[in-house]
Amino acid sequence: MTFSPLRLRGVLDQEFPAWARMIADTYGMDRSEEELAEQRAATDLGRTLAAFDEGVPVAGASVYSRMLTVPGGTLPVAGIASVGVAPTHRRRGILTSMMRAQLTDLHDHAREPIAALRPSEAGIYGRYGFGPATLGNRMRCDRRAMSFRPDTDVGEGTVRLRQAGQVRPLLEKVYDQARITTAGWPDRQAVHWAVRLADHPHRRGAATSLRCAVHQESDGRATGYALYRHSSAPDGRGGTDGVAEVVELVALSRRAYAALWRFLAGIDLVTWIDYEGAVDEPLPHLLADPRAVRSAPVDRLWLRPVDVGRALTGRSYSLPFDLVLDVRDDFCPWNTGRHRLQAEGGSARCEPTTAPADLRLTAAELGAAFLGGTPLTALAAAGLVEELRPGALTLASAAFRGEREPWYPGGWAFPLY
Repeated sequence: MTFSPLRLRGVLDQEFPAWARMIADTYGMDRSEEELAEQRAATDLGRTLAAFDEGVPVAGASVYSRMLTVPGGTLPVAGIASVGVAPTHRRRGILTSMMRAQLTDLHDHAREPIAALRPSEAGIYGRYGFGPATLGNRMRCDRRAMSFRPDTDVGEGTVRLRQAGQVRPLLEKVYDQARITTAGWPDRQAVHWAVRLADHPHRRGAATSLRCAVHQESDGRATGYALYRHSSAPDGRGGTDGVAEVVELVALSRRAYAALWRFLAGIDLVTWIDYEGAVDEPLPHLLADPRAVRSAPVDRLWLRPVDVGRALTGRSYSLPFDLVLDVRDDFCPWNTGRHRLQAEGGSARCEPTTAPADLRLTAAELGAAFLGGTPLTALAAAGLVEELRPGALTLASAAFRGEREPWYPGGWAFPLY
């Protein structure tokens, strides 16, 4: 069967509700009027695409401009989200057309040098040059076995329950101080906080409303917080176990971190604590029995360089080096070629060159390694990076790595908050 191509265009304000409901439907979700208003406030229609068939939206995608913490600083990133194609219009190349239009626009107008997304299906976006750059660490903690080491320092601060909406300025301040130290954390404007703290009853499942625990020092300064809900799960014996679902935990010090976890581990009638943190989460090392925490990694942010030169000079590197990268980028051909990348003293330069290459890789591998999480040596072991000069791979892999593992604190929701 042959289909006529559908033209992509922007979305008018009056078309937004139908467009947003169509996108939600592709994910098996509904949208209330309140949620539509929140999504509309966070959406830039000037950077939103749609395909219409006889006036009905059948596909769409949007770009959310964010600032992302990268090794050595922050960088503008094009967060791609609200991507969907109606089941009646799949297998027509619409998604490919939307991705090509978005990435070409970023390049032609010298917008954000990096694009990022959180794919619902991991097998889709590699062909568009995206690579998995961060992992989430899904943790299930057995509260009954969470005995803290006797030398755990929780400081002199206090943990108090607050209404999240009432202490939002405190949460914003803590988050802004924490995000600049962790690769993978985005900035949050007012619209992002509104979505982060939204507490719609029909979106909670069987869980309670949002709880907010704030850690404050003896002088009153807020230095951490935990957002969580209560729920229950079958215990395998015909009853149920209490579960504390930690939605977000942010701490500005080791003491605040330990104090918040001690608070969570002390909640009565809770058997399990669920949390998605970093791959190198400190919690197990605070416990007498580290096996009280069971972990399972899951891919989260996928990145791709839109402009290789601007992207690679937008971060710092752990070691000085001078390497030539032979990059292949079939989807964004302007990136294909040799790039000489030089780094020293916290700054970097990248420019086209005809010099012999030291490493050969695709844009997807650069995206995977960009935040310092996925080692280039691991990608080479999978045959995805080719070393052309002995020693270049080990040097580049070490230089790209950061002090801590990158991660995104919003789970599946990037870039909405």
